[in-house]
Amino acid sequence: QVQLVESGGGLVPAGGSLRLSCAVSGCTSKSCTMGWFRQAPGKERAFVAAISWRGTTISYADFVKGRFTISRDNAKNTVYLQMNSLKPEDTAVYYCAAREGIVDVTPQRYGYWGQGTQVTVSS
Repeated sequence: QVQLVESGGGLVPAGGSLRLSCAVSGCTSKSCTMGWFRQAPGKERAFVAAISWRGTTISYADFVKGRFTISRDNAKNTVYLQMNSLKPEDTAVYYCAAREGIVDVTPQRYGYWGQGTQVTVSS
């Protein structure tokens, strides 16, 4: 049973930084890909970033390139999303997700989801 628990969200001023964490249990195979998605009110869930088991394959949405960094520590069963230079449009609920397979940007291809953590960026 895969379980994902996000933490680290909060309120931050524009230009600030946050680091989200996702504690992972049950997704231990070397094909376990982890992703971050976000959903703003009235919008569909959107891909943010994803990383393969070994961290050799990483993908970012264009709107976060150069500002966000995804990483994982398999020894600690944790995935991180370092978010810098935050903008008000980054305000959303951020979800951690897992899938068995290669890095993918499509949310429907992730079978496991956390409960989400709210990130609010004030202008």
